Amino acid sequence: MKTIKLLTLLAFLFLLSTPAKAQVRYNSGQQDFWQNVRFGGGLGLGFGNGWFSGTLAPSAIYQVNSQFATGLGLNFSYADQKDVYTATILGGSVIGLYNPIPEIQVSGEFEELHVNRKFEYIGDNVRDQYWVPALFFGLGYSTRNVTFGIKYDVLHDEDKSFYADAFIPFVRVYF
Repeated sequence: MKTIKLLTLLAFLFLLSTPAKAQVRYNSGQQDFWQNVRFGGGLGLGFGNGWFSGTLAPSAIYQVNSQFATGLGLNFSYADQKDVYTATILGGSVIGLYNPIPEIQVSGEFEELHVNRKFEYIGDNVRDQYWVPALFFGLGYSTRNVTFGIKYDVLHDEDKSFYADAFIPFVRVYF
């Protein structure tokens, strides 16, 4: 099973880098790199009876052409369920976005997160720290600067993953 996950990761990274190299073109003058950089990311907030979670995920992408973009992101998440669980997550990601038509976005994202969590049982505290990878493939609907969609983590591990499920809805915003 680990071999399949590793091969999937390597294939994804290869496919992510190949279109970026193939799409580089030079105009008569030097193209201004920063004119093609877009900033944005995601923001998440959840709360209920005794629990809270929040995520801040800024990112920047380079718009290679009208269909393809690639970039880097950061992730900071915090979750707390009173007297049960606390987690702090820090990490980064590499993302590739492809729009075959303006309204449809296909994405691939490799994320590496450092998880620091503490379980608070009756009279017992258990701490756990580790790194966990995630490899998402997503599909979304785009309108202007916003994309709504769902992504799937092919490396999802029920015991280690920060995400409760392999399927995750998302909203991306880039300016």
